[in-house]
Amino acid sequence: MSKRQVAVIEALFSCEMDEQAILDKYRVSRNVYKQWLGDEHFQLELIGRMKIARILGEMLIAKYSFTAAAKLVQLTESEKEETARRACLDIISLPNPYTAKVEEYEKQLKEQMEEIPDEMASRILAALAEEKKN
Repeated sequence: MSKRQVAVIEALFSCEMDEQAILDKYRVSRNVYKQWLGDEHFQLELIGRMKIARILGEMLIAKYSFTAAAKLVQLTESEKEETARRACLDIISLPNPYTAKVEEYEKQLKEQMEEIPDEMASRILAALAEEKKN
């Protein structure tokens, strides 16, 4: 990969200019840029940078999520009824990662149960019933 390609990629992720301004700055035609986008090495570098950017974004959101949640809870006590109502609705509608995990666990259990043949399930239940009698 050329130094100019690396410079264009770095500029794309610096968020200081739009795509066309970057191409103009580095004197890259739209056709050449399209060729670069088709190049496997260029694509891999872009994908790598996108993954890093995504991870950094998630870290930033995670860093401030507690503060945002605390402020949202404070807004439920607002003297402005509409603000308090909206804050309550926002809190109620927030996704709960624990609920998703429980649902995934239940789904996995159901799939595992479906894998047990009926005859085997009957024998297991009979054995459990017999054990309970004793």
